[in-house]
Amino acid sequence: MPIKVLIVDDSALVRQLLTEMIASDPAFEVVGSAADPLVAREKIKQLKPDVLTLDVEMPRMDGLTFLENLMRLHPMPVLMVSSLTERGAEVTLQALDLGAVDFITKPKLDIRAGLLEQSEFLRGKLKEVARARIPALPRPAASPLGGGRRLYGTTDKLIAIGSSTGGPEAVKEVIRRMPADAPAIVITQHIPAAFSAPFAARLDRCGAMRACQAEDGQQIVPGHIYVAPGGRHLHVVRSGARYVCRLGDEAPENFQRPAVDVLFRSLAQHAGPNVVAAVLTGMGEDGARGLLALRQAGARTLVQDEASSVVWGMPGAAVRMGGAESVLPLAQIAQELLRLASAPASARRSSEPRSRTVEPGSISHPNQSP
Repeated sequence: MPIKVLIVDDSALVRQLLTEMIASDPAFEVVGSAADPLVAREKIKQLKPDVLTLDVEMPRMDGLTFLENLMRLHPMPVLMVSSLTERGAEVTLQALDLGAVDFITKPKLDIRAGLLEQSEFLRGKLKEVARARIPALPRPAASPLGGGRRLYGTTDKLIAIGSSTGGPEAVKEVIRRMPADAPAIVITQHIPAAFSAPFAARLDRCGAMRACQAEDGQQIVPGHIYVAPGGRHLHVVRSGARYVCRLGDEAPENFQRPAVDVLFRSLAQHAGPNVVAAVLTGMGEDGARGLLALRQAGARTLVQDEASSVVWGMPGAAVRMGGAESVLPLAQIAQELLRLASAPASARRSSEPRSRTVEPGSISHPNQSP
């Protein structure tokens, strides 16, 4: 059966363009459109769509209020349609907090041409969003793990996280469980340039660690989080006894810049066994090969499990390729990252994992026969 889509946007032009772009693919059926949330509410009851596209700034009720009510009363997959502005970025991140699965951006100028250029990208993302789970995210206690005890005092250990669709909320759930003196964390989240700084600011407010958008040449120190800027790759290199952020403008990998594979490969080269890395929810395969390179370099590796992931594309690919040492629910990932990072180097491989382990080769590579 085709995926039934309801388009909610106050702009008649945007409603028309989205309808044409989506309906051109036989995998979809655009069952209707609405100019404001009150009309949308009635059409959801009548038309029973599988997925919603939702604008933020609309008359009679703003998109965030509508989304909050929707997720409380009738949770369903939602793709936000956001403006490429600082205000648009902040509101979109709030929408992801409230349960939206993902977002696309509207250009500031020439909306028609800008949206039409994204046609194939939009349809691919909408298919993933329609299949996404709407998990009930865990809500941990306000105090981070560790209770303020000083467990980490060296830059030798690094935690690396890669994520995409569903990642902003999943990353936040991991970060809010970290103590103030945890090992430094480097993050590549697939995100546009206008959104990465607001995303880092939200991480800074949600837990005990300090978070920022990474800068070229910035020294990496414990207790701090470094988020790859949208539109630039993040590398980690060693400078003497310290690790340093390096930003690059190389071509996109896996259709992404920043790409998780780029970050993970740099860590495999420059930090190896001093790394604990995780791939969280996300569409595609980015990070899977990089996680395998890290595991082969002696790092400890884990991925988010399918049940707690919005989209099990990236974590599933990492498992298939043999890069995932263990598979964990989102609620257990922060604790396991800290446990592995705090283990002495001589004991890290012998320590007993608290999760299902996946040995290299136990699941065939997708390009190999079983």
